[in-house]
Amino acid sequence: MAQIPESVTQFLAGHRIAVAGVSRSKGQAANTVYRKLKQAGYQVFPINPKASEVEGDRCHPDLMSIRGSVDGVVIATHPSVAVDLVRQCAEREVGRVWFHRSFGQGSVSEEAVTECAELGVECIVGGCPLMFCEPVDLGHKCMRWWLQRKGRVPA
Repeated sequence: MAQIPESVTQFLAGHRIAVAGVSRSKGQAANTVYRKLKQAGYQVFPINPKASEVEGDRCHPDLMSIRGSVDGVVIATHPSVAVDLVRQCAEREVGRVWFHRSFGQGSVSEEAVTECAELGVECIVGGCPLMFCEPVDLGHKCMRWWLQRKGRVPA
């Protein structure tokens, strides 16, 4: 069994998690993360300003429209949107963000990562919860192993 980084353990310890970037098209990475977290028992909130419903659930246009507290946000959007989401997290007092990335840039924006540091929002840069949220499928185990060695996922 792989050792889970402390940042990941803390993120996954939250119960109410928002996933930004979900789409009406079910094949998107954000949708896969959304479904997995939901199946794992988390209370998950889809965020997409252009959709009122995603996968049969009410979709939120932004973090501000979610009632109650939010423990963490998975950002799986275009990088240009990430900094605005980080600012929403700070305003909502959401203490943890996970910038989704497997191969390529993913949702990672250097400006957004810097903004996290300035606003006191802890961030995980790279990978995705599917690489750590049990049960982890073989594909995500392999990606985690490879990307950790490349320094693109928390080790």
